Amino acid sequence: MASLPPLKLAVLCLLLALTRRLRAEPCIAVYWGQNGYEGGLRDACATGYYKYVLVAFLNQFGNGQTPQMNLAGHCDPNNGGCTFLSNDILSCQRDYNVQVMLSLGGAIGSYRLASKEDAREVAYYIYNSFLGGSSSNRPLGNAVLDGVDFDIEGGSRDHWDDLARYLKAYDTPERKVYLSAAPQCPIPDYYLETAIDTGLFDYLFVQFYNNYCQYTSSNAATFEQIWNQWVSKNVSKVFLGLPASPQAAGNGFVIPDDLINNVIPIVKRSEKYGGIMLWSRYYDVIYGFSPRVKNYVCPNDLSFASSMRIKPLTMI
Repeated sequence: MASLPPLKLAVLCLLLALTRRLRAEPCIAVYWGQNGYEGGLRDACATGYYKYVLVAFLNQFGNGQTPQMNLAGHCDPNNGGCTFLSNDILSCQRDYNVQVMLSLGGAIGSYRLASKEDAREVAYYIYNSFLGGSSSNRPLGNAVLDGVDFDIEGGSRDHWDDLARYLKAYDTPERKVYLSAAPQCPIPDYYLETAIDTGLFDYLFVQFYNNYCQYTSSNAATFEQIWNQWVSKNVSKVFLGLPASPQAAGNGFVIPDDLINNVIPIVKRSEKYGGIMLWSRYYDVIYGFSPRVKNYVCPNDLSFASSMRIKPLTMI
């Protein structure tokens, strides 16, 4: 059989590499649950844009309170109205290889941990109600979520490290309990510093918006300095947290062209870079951020995607 000429062989190799990249597993995390117009959970997973979906929020717990979830206009998880989501969660995990995690806290809610024992009791509730436990009262049905996200933006800063330890203690050889945290970009994070320093967290979804450390063309050096401090933390992967549209945050939105050509080359220098996190699914739907950037933001994308000036495709 005759061999291919070198030029044709090079073109063939490039096409194969492009095919692998286009079919690569996604690396975007997104918050889902805070707007009834964002579509269903299964629908979000079926897009193929996301590797992680964070169900937001369990926003009342601790200090003797009865735990409650808020899923905005989707359903009421506090009276059994959201158990149908179990099928969506299972489909996300099985059919689309998406990790589905419960997010704690948020900007609005009533949550605090009064003591180490309080942290233990909250961990027990979370495990039995959302993870591998056996409570008969499971707000999202019988599906077993993959882990827990700490989006702590208020209340007390105490005992979040204890909660992380108690949750991680539920790890088994058969099923790992993944932990993530979503600190603000100023370092150290006021609420989560001690918890993050336990080294128990698998992912950090650092919010680089609404703060001085967000990316702008005139602030690139400060952004890079703060990013480098975050990737020095004892965690497996660090994600760049961004608003999914200009309306998603007070400030800090980065247009796709700037993200691809100016920001991603900075964050990809770290081996701990894991991808991007978006707030939120609703804003991603209305703006179309993920489809514009999904082929350029993963750690294993081809190097030329980071080194060339690329204009993202216009969505029609």
